[in-house]
Amino acid sequence: MDYSRYQTLAITRRGAHGAVLDIQMRAANGKLPTAGHNGHRELAEIWRDVSADDTVRCAVLRGEGLGFSGGGDLAMVQDMTADDAVRQRVWKEARDLVYNIINCDKPIVSAMHGPAVGAGLVAGLLADISVASKGAKIVDGHTRLGVAAGDHAAIVWPLLCGMAKAKYHLLLCEPVSGEEAERIGLVSLAVDEADLLARAYEVADRLAAGSQSAIRLTKYALNNWLRQAGPTFDASLALEFMGFAGADVREGVASLRERRAPNFG
Repeated sequence: MDYSRYQTLAITRRGAHGAVLDIQMRAANGKLPTAGHNGHRELAEIWRDVSADDTVRCAVLRGEGLGFSGGGDLAMVQDMTADDAVRQRVWKEARDLVYNIINCDKPIVSAMHGPAVGAGLVAGLLADISVASKGAKIVDGHTRLGVAAGDHAAIVWPLLCGMAKAKYHLLLCEPVSGEEAERIGLVSLAVDEADLLARAYEVADRLAAGSQSAIRLTKYALNNWLRQAGPTFDASLALEFMGFAGADVREGVASLRERRAPNFG
């Protein structure tokens, strides 16, 4: 498998026989990984390669720099508001990102620190084992941007933390710390930031050393809960991308650029 073609992901091997694939989202701006056109596409595609690579037993996803992920690049968002072809392409990538993670037969571990937003958060919360630093800041920012909370939100938040908490955090874009996320069941584990990567690697090594048939088939069976929610996810994603053609998202982007509260009228 040629992982060198990925430009926004730094991919290395670790563990016994290199069976753990370490995937780091690059911080192109020197601070946080953000999903521009290439990053969004690559984050959707990588899970097909992980699934097809017989030498991989587990994958770890982490972010570079000050946080796990900084959300979508605003230039890409503006392109989506202006060009229907771009909007449809990104919609397909967003769909593939979710389903490729769900259908990847290898277990995935996420290690989230600092801000965790956008496409990176999709992968972070859909990972089979999600490990967050206690001070991580998890935010689903869709309604702040002026679009429906699509991508992963409707498919997994109610299942993880219940409908009441899901609505509170998704409708209000209310941040969740890593510590609180563990308390409400949104992530698997919360640890001190100094221990984050070591703990994620420890979990990955245990998964890589275990019975691959048992682990993969257990993942497949459990993910049927997510597959059952597929129609809900498909509807939420369509509603989100319908919003990218509307007026509110233009105000949302402008307010983010101008570092002010949005005025949705």
